Amino acid sequence: DFARGLEEVLVIEDRRAFLEPQLRDALYHMPERPRIVGKRDEQGRPLLSELTELDTAQVLRALAARLPEPFHTDRLRARLAELDALAARQTAPLHERAPYFCPGCPHNTSTRVPDGSQALAGIGCHFLARYMDRSTEQFTQMGGEGTPWLGQMHFVQEKHVFANMGDGTYAHSGSLAIRAAMAAKANITFKILVNSAVAMTGGQEPEGEMTVPHIAAQVAAEGVKRIVVVSDDPDRHRDAPMIPKGVAYHHRSELDAVQRELRETPGVTVLIYDQQCATERRRKRKRNLAPQATKRAVINPRVCEDCGDCSRASNCLAVEPLETEFGRKRRIDQSACNQDFSCVEGFCPSFVTLVGAEPAKPAVKPAFAGTLPDPVLPEPREGEAAWNILLAGIGGQGVTALSAILGMAAHLEGRPVRSVDMLGLAQKGGGVYVQLRIGRVGAAAGDIASPRIDAGAADLLVSADMVVAHGRTARPLLGP
Repeated sequence: DFARGLEEVLVIEDRRAFLEPQLRDALYHMPERPRIVGKRDEQGRPLLSELTELDTAQVLRALAARLPEPFHTDRLRARLAELDALAARQTAPLHERAPYFCPGCPHNTSTRVPDGSQALAGIGCHFLARYMDRSTEQFTQMGGEGTPWLGQMHFVQEKHVFANMGDGTYAHSGSLAIRAAMAAKANITFKILVNSAVAMTGGQEPEGEMTVPHIAAQVAAEGVKRIVVVSDDPDRHRDAPMIPKGVAYHHRSELDAVQRELRETPGVTVLIYDQQCATERRRKRKRNLAPQATKRAVINPRVCEDCGDCSRASNCLAVEPLETEFGRKRRIDQSACNQDFSCVEGFCPSFVTLVGAEPAKPAVKPAFAGTLPDPVLPEPREGEAAWNILLAGIGGQGVTALSAILGMAAHLEGRPVRSVDMLGLAQKGGGVYVQLRIGRVGAAAGDIASPRIDAGAADLLVSADMVVAHGRTARPLLGP
């Protein structure tokens, strides 16, 4: 009924068309039906993107293309001209900050595969292995990890693959992929990466409390004959009553040998890699919910020869270059280190392990003795509901924490606040943005219609990194 008497219906939806074809089918047999346009117009020309999420600029252009000329007001023409001017100035960034695993992340080790083997990516922070030299390709929806191999295996010479799967994905739907591989009699090793945290959504514990013993017992009940637990502490679950018989235990330093053995084993095998998420462990230590680390690894720069074996062994961002009068050396950034100690496994005599040591803290500067003037807070421009702030920086610098502080301060002042925080996948070293919109004192929350900043409408850019400030996300939001 809603379409009766209409000349045209414009369907606006993110990504691929979903409602649009259903609406077209539902109205097809009506004697008087409107035109249905969305991703493409009636002549098949692109109208709205099928690949990216839509912003107000894309929607405005689509509306302008469909509205008759009499509806093109001076305000609409001015905004379209402004968008055209912004688009004309956009150039591809010369550099981009690529996200990486956090220091001490268990995925630094667990996502490795032996020479000559191939791995299939999964949903989770371990997805970043696709961008590293890890022979890791493809990915699927959550719960489909490894299933492309069930079709590929009949047409390729490769006899075996590894498939990465997080413990949260396993509890959600990943166990079905293992069951499907069993039914297909595939030669595949599922690497279930148990880090006891759903790091992509804030570090929550996976639903269902699927611990290592639970997972081992369940996959054994599915018929998996070869199950191996690899861990930084192999004895952690050795005596668990739920662990089925025949499960082998190995230290993470033996991962390569274990994987070489599993790839020669016919059928479906499971490797459970057990090590807690480094970032979540760091949070718990700060909140006194986990024992504090008593050891720290340091590098003696007079012995270090910058061979890089520590970085090869650990793949850790906390191992940094250090320029000295004797040339480039390496050091460990103690503020970033999460005491994983995989760097110590490198073949190097320069490492020293200190017990009971704490990093030296810089001297505290005396507080400013004078009085500071009261700040003059900006207000939204005439006709605008919010003052727009774009925060840009690198993962680990506290960009989202700053957003939370500013948002709470505005809330306590009685201002409506809406924001888009860049959360989820590990962003260590990668570009991080927050779009923060703050309204007038006493205004209703609904006055700010969208949490996103319109193209060219940012009032303030607070950037901790100039590369990120010139990135693909920031540039379109900045005005002339």
